[in-house]
Amino acid sequence: MNTKMIYLLVAIFAAAGCAGSKSPDPAEGPEKNGSPPKEAVLEKDPETKVSSASKTGSLYRQDRSSLFGANKASRPGDILTVTISEQASAEKDAGTSTSRSSSNSLGVSSLFGYEERLAEKYANLDPSSLLSTNTENSFDGSGNTSRQESLSATLTTRVTGIDEGGNLEIQGSKTVRVNHENQIIRLSGVVRPYDITENNTIDSENILDAKIEYLGDGVVSEKQRPGWMVRVLDVIWPF
Repeated sequence: MNTKMIYLLVAIFAAAGCAGSKSPDPAEGPEKNGSPPKEAVLEKDPETKVSSASKTGSLYRQDRSSLFGANKASRPGDILTVTISEQASAEKDAGTSTSRSSSNSLGVSSLFGYEERLAEKYANLDPSSLLSTNTENSFDGSGNTSRQESLSATLTTRVTGIDEGGNLEIQGSKTVRVNHENQIIRLSGVVRPYDITENNTIDSENILDAKIEYLGDGVVSEKQRPGWMVRVLDVIWPF
């Protein structure tokens, strides 16, 4: 076989290989080429969807706090921890003392001559001292009242709104059940953002219009209350 024949066979095999591996035509679209578009894959497979933050490669998200600042509650829905430490005491002492004394006398020396007739009829009658009264009244009263309260707890609340001055409105509750007895703590109020510490906590003494409720619901609480009949009698009993 000569050299020209070998070159001819190589050219024929090369042409056949190019015809079998036809490149896809861009005008025919990705569906005709046998591979679905990337958009269709993302819609069919939710796991392949990524957030805008992941697409950009940034660690900062606009719906989060500052990347370098403290993570403090500042918007509705944020969480804020309240340290409840309430100490209250009151004492009052009052005393009252009053007295009153009076003396009255009445006599008629002349009454159109009727005093003589009365003297004739009543021998022991003295017209100059017909009436004599003497009264005395005294009152002495005293009272004393004393009350002391203490409450210490930690409660996590949620920011429910922001008022016109930029203060945060918070509200939260906690229920602890021990031996069929529920201990319930509720708190609501208004706090200033700069009173919140770096640890995202605030003391209860810095809460405006604070409403703190500590309730019990269960067997122990029921035993501490009088029966319903006793309560009815306390309302209607007049004495």
